[in-house]
Amino acid sequence: MSSSSNAFQWLSLVAIIWLQSINGTNTTFPAYSSQLKNTLSLSQLQINNLVFASDAGKLFGWFSGIAAIYLPLWRVLMIGSLLGLIGYGVQFLFVTDKISSPAYWQIFLLTMVAGNSVCWINTVCYVVSIRNFPFHQQVAVGLTTSYQGLSAKIYTDIVSTAFPSSPHKRAQAYLLLNSLLPLLVCVVVAPLVRNIDVGTGEPRNMAVGFNLMFVITIATGIYAVITSLGSMIGLDRMIGTGVFLLIPLVIPIVVKIREKISRRWSLDRENRVYNVSIDDQNGLESIESGVVKQEEEEEHSTVQVHDEVGEVQVNHGIGVREEIGVKLMVQRIDFWLYFLVYFFSATIGLVFLNTLGQIAESRGSSKTSSLVSLSSSFGFFGRLMPSLLDYFFSRSEYMISRPAFLMALAAPMAGVFFLLLNPANVSLIISTAIIGVCTGAITSIAVSITTELFGTKKFSINHNVVVANISVGSFLFGYSSALLYRKEGDEDGSCLGMACYRSTFIIWGSLCTLGTVLALTLYARTRKFYSKRS
Repeated sequence: MSSSSNAFQWLSLVAIIWLQSINGTNTTFPAYSSQLKNTLSLSQLQINNLVFASDAGKLFGWFSGIAAIYLPLWRVLMIGSLLGLIGYGVQFLFVTDKISSPAYWQIFLLTMVAGNSVCWINTVCYVVSIRNFPFHQQVAVGLTTSYQGLSAKIYTDIVSTAFPSSPHKRAQAYLLLNSLLPLLVCVVVAPLVRNIDVGTGEPRNMAVGFNLMFVITIATGIYAVITSLGSMIGLDRMIGTGVFLLIPLVIPIVVKIREKISRRWSLDRENRVYNVSIDDQNGLESIESGVVKQEEEEEHSTVQVHDEVGEVQVNHGIGVREEIGVKLMVQRIDFWLYFLVYFFSATIGLVFLNTLGQIAESRGSSKTSSLVSLSSSFGFFGRLMPSLLDYFFSRSEYMISRPAFLMALAAPMAGVFFLLLNPANVSLIISTAIIGVCTGAITSIAVSITTELFGTKKFSINHNVVVANISVGSFLFGYSSALLYRKEGDEDGSCLGMACYRSTFIIWGSLCTLGTVLALTLYARTRKFYSKRS
């Protein structure tokens, strides 16, 4: 590894953090869906279909994977940002009457394009994290992906600051931000999203860097939660979030300073050696040879220890039971158990979060933006949790297997849907936070489960098949909830009161209970495999 590549390695990670922070544009939909519904005169069923359209756009995410093989990463990044510009930008022109009388199919298609844009940016983030941190792939991917959970909060803080009391202008602002902010950030970080020659050995002090990054990330999450629950004004929240996103720059800066100091010290040492008198040269060479030999032994020992630690981490993250493709995978009982656990837990959670605007409105709550910000903040911690536990406790005897973790996350989701039958506002707040945490954690941990159960060679295809359940669930659960909503509503299609989503919550809670039972079954079937790996 070159003297400067270590600093660029960390700088690329910071760039990925910034990209992920603004890449969750689809998560802002609940914050402005009610305004979009009124502005475009859409029914609740049509709004739910738009949620499905956003998820359906991800079914074509494999195009970005192919592009990443044949195109420079910065081009893949720019394609994704331009798709978002088109998808959200044209919708902004519709809402502001710059383009009049949009057909519903046009809005639907644009929403699919916007949803697909997220995949392109995600692909670049995954590729850079994996290639630039070969000894800590899972940790780098998990840590950076967690920042996508902050997207809704970042966008909400900006819009709340700019338009504190105009719901109609807020819908316009969200669409404008969704179209422009990812493009601006992609332009800024495009020179940084490239492969770094990290060599064959793990750089020194890598563990120190990740420990510091975890501290910064946890502090960022705590700040996000506190400001979501508190009464801090929008401008202060926005400035504070911006500062926390800039703090990770400390790591590459410190690494660069250390590299310069080390290089200067090496030059000074060479000059001192060069000026030594000829008479003392033999004695000095003898002394230095002993020192060099000792340093080489220490370095060899250090590298060996690092290699062992790296091997344990990699094996823990990507140790596999079998290497199979899609055809064999769909014939495995464990695949369908895993698929249905995801379907009856995280996917229902995502549908709830996407419908949060209408749910809050039906309960008479005017704090939709605060709820979206809250779910975003807790989703951030949920996404971070698996990587945090894996990095620090992977070798602990008390660390549970991932299928057991799935069961532990699906169970509370079942409970909170029944808690939502309580009309108190605190029930909505608690349920939103828990669903945000559990959904984020399952989304993050699923990457590892797919790898461990079905292998790494066909991972990109296999995992796309697994997450296809999100699009299916988005349509089925969203469509059924819209039908029940319309059944309880007035003639104009609007609905107010607890009855609007009572049946939906009972159904979702029951299905999450089924998901918990299926997770227990998956845990029992894979227990022998995971016990061998512990």
